[in-house]
Order: sequence, then C-alpha cells, then structure tokens
Amino acid sequence: MERPSCVSEELKQFVVHGAPSTAYYIPSFISGDEESYLLQQIYKSPKPKWTQLSGRRLQNWGGLPHSKGMLEEKIPSWLDGYCEKVSCYGAFGGKTANHVLVNEYKQGEGIMPHEDGPLYHPTVTTITLGSHTLLDFYKPIHQLEGNALLAEENRYLFSLLLRPHSLLILQDDMYQNFLHGIQACEQDTLTDKVLNLTAAGAKPGETLTRGTRISLTIRYVPKVLKTKLILGRK
Repeated sequence: MERPSCVSEELKQFVVHGAPSTAYYIPSFISGDEESYLLQQIYKSPKPKWTQLSGRRLQNWGGLPHSKGMLEEKIPSWLDGYCEKVSCYGAFGGKTANHVLVNEYKQGEGIMPHEDGPLYHPTVTTITLGSHTLLDFYKPIHQLEGNALLAEENRYLFSLLLRPHSLLILQDDMYQNFLHGIQACEQDTLTDKVLNLTAAGAKPGETLTRGTRISLTIRYVPKVLKTKLILGRK
C-alpha cells in the first residue's frame, strides 16, 4: 500500500457533530478489496497468536503495553501500512502508531464499558471489518453524583454506528472522560441517540443484524523499552 501524504486538515470534514470533543468518523477509510486482504491475513495468523477472552478473542501486535514500558515487537507488513495511514492524519501528535489489537466479535458478543487508560497516547483509532456494531458511551462512575452504583443503562449517553470499511478516531474528552462498550446482542435498532447516522448512511428506526466483526484498534504506546530482555537472565 502506498504511503499517503499527511492530511490532518481533512479530518475536520469527518467530525461527529453533537458528540463531545472529539470524534471523527470516516466511512470509507478502506476499500472492499483491502477489507478482504486484511481478513485473509488475520485468519492466516498462527493459532497461538489468538487469545480467547470472555465475549471475544484477539491478536496482539507490536508488543504488550505495560506501565514499565512496552517491549516493542515488529508489526507485520500487512498491518504496518495502516499504522502509517492512520498516523498521517495527525492522530498521534506526529508519532507513528506502534500497537494494534485485532478483536474478533462473533454475532451476539460484546465488551463491557471500559476506558483505554494511560498506557497509550490519548487517542484510539478503530478500523471496522466484516460487520457493523454500535459503540456505546457511558458516564464513568467517578463522574456520577449521589448513588455511584447506578445501573449501566442509567449511565448510557449515546452511541456511534461503526460500519465495515470505516475508521473511528476518538480524542480529548471522548477518550478521557467517557467509558465505551459494545452490548452483547445480535441486532441493533437505531435511534436518534446514534449521533453519526447520516455519516454512516443510516436512519432512525432501522434494525441492523450483526455478523462477525473484526476491529483493528490502532494506537501509539509512548513508553517503549529500548533494551531487549535476555532469556534466562533475572
């Protein structure tokens, strides 16, 4: 894939209006052929590369982020070009992404509301393959007044529709001050709580059936270990 020129100014046309600062949704970030290529490479990966978690399985590329620093590993060429492409939007403050999580969500699977935390540059970028999903946003517990044990549905604020081929970029308040998650369900009925319906080519009242979705979560880990561990040395 040819390396693109830096086009951070172009992001302004993709801002999600009505969302807190700042969310960008690019509906056609990759082509259908690129999607097919990426899916082929993902499913060609060795079986030990997959880690099974509750509700999904994943592949980790680039190293394991840690508070003491990430022991960096080379990202394969089939992913590296997309790290560069995303980074050229200025998503990581001029740095190039060095970490990718490949998450597989089968129909009906999701992930509990969570935050990405301080190990990463305060930006998360996500390419969606295979199927749509709704990414839901919630107030964190520490922002609630009174009863901090409010049910998840009472902390829910809004959603973003992520279609196949799209890129989502979350920064600023959207990264730091909200939890995000995916409900474990097989269908999504769209409402006006989905803030990017027009950009995603959808309308309120539509019901979308999920299939198997692959997400490429591309990030930059600032703290990287410069020395390599020597096996057998304590």
